[in-house]
Amino acid sequence: MTGPTVPGAAAQTHPQTSADVRDGAEADGPTDSPEAPILVPLLAPADGIPEVVVDERRLLEAAAALAAGHGPVALDAERASGHRYGQRAYLVQIRRAGAGTWLLDPAACPDLRPVADAVQDTEWILHAATQDLPCLAEVGLRPDRLFDTELGARLAGLPRVGLGAAVEHYLGLSLAKEHSAVDWSRRPLPEPWLRYAALDVEVLVDLREAVAADLQAQDKWGWAQEEFDALVSFTGPPVRVDPWRRTSGIHRIRRRRALAILRELWYVRDRVAQRRDVSPGRVLPDPVLVELATDPPTDTAAVATRRSLRVIARSPRVWLEGIERGLAIPEESLPPLTLPGTGPPPPRMWAERDPVAAARHTDVKAALTAYSLERTVPVENLVTPDLLRRVLWTPPAEPTEAAFAAALAAGAARPWQIDIVAPVLAAAAAAHG
Repeated sequence: MTGPTVPGAAAQTHPQTSADVRDGAEADGPTDSPEAPILVPLLAPADGIPEVVVDERRLLEAAAALAAGHGPVALDAERASGHRYGQRAYLVQIRRAGAGTWLLDPAACPDLRPVADAVQDTEWILHAATQDLPCLAEVGLRPDRLFDTELGARLAGLPRVGLGAAVEHYLGLSLAKEHSAVDWSRRPLPEPWLRYAALDVEVLVDLREAVAADLQAQDKWGWAQEEFDALVSFTGPPVRVDPWRRTSGIHRIRRRRALAILRELWYVRDRVAQRRDVSPGRVLPDPVLVELATDPPTDTAAVATRRSLRVIARSPRVWLEGIERGLAIPEESLPPLTLPGTGPPPPRMWAERDPVAAARHTDVKAALTAYSLERTVPVENLVTPDLLRRVLWTPPAEPTEAAFAAALAAGAARPWQIDIVAPVLAAAAAAHG
């Protein structure tokens, strides 16, 4: 990967310039906030709104155009979270200099490997890569190298790192984000949505250059490269144990029998949602699941008399059967109210349970907070809170800097993080035994 370069003026690629906006503001008189930066609204893609690729012939044309382009590749994906079951991509946007922007429909072209093959040897630019990498991989798009503009902005110390905020900060452009949560499975996709999607990738190359220049100026370029290299192998968050325990309002359940009913109903809802291809919350909201578990109706007549259960009144049988299964589970097989912990207790309990560990934690937290403020990088990017708790609660038998470095490496910390954190851990261990 080549080092960062100084970004060109983004306004040069769009019809309206920063000077145009300034001149307009001056002609209309002073603004209410003369110190506020003047942003250029980014209203339309420079090359117009591309046609959506929905067949194999056009997909191969896109691949050929992208292969003939030059420079890094900007990618984004739109999902239908909250509308459809799962997190698959319903639109993929890709842009490269010399090739323009292409909008690909994975529903019509579920195998995008021709595009991946065309750009495999170059850097891919994404914003918040962990959100998009799993769904891109499902359609055959896996990068060999990448640059995450959101993570880069976080390492650079930006307080807000969403795409809109980063574009405002680095490029002076105002990017509308009103279509981020729409149902991208809808067909045909409305023109305003396509405009929004095309603009998201149009800014990414300039944004990458600006973020990279900022990281280099702050001597954080090496940090970012290690983070981006680690992201290439990201396949998604770890599979949850007992995913039904994420039900909103589950903390109100105080009986194991009710918890067993909730578990049965959660899996009923998940199967129905998967069959209908809709978000589980659209099948049955979490509060209704909790009510059914804590105050289960006995029959269809009982369902009909409760206004809060009208959502299941048209097909109550599947839910009543789930309740019956929960009621039939033997007492000894009921799920525990809480799962046993797999790590150290919360730090607020350390002073009572292990005062020495608590003292180590206080010293390390103070030192890392000071470093975070000095270098304008979030503490959680220096070391994950879970890993920090584990190595402080159960330090190496010989708590040397090398031993702490090995413990951090075993917890998937990057070399740049280890260089910063291991000496702090060793110093705290030396001070508090």
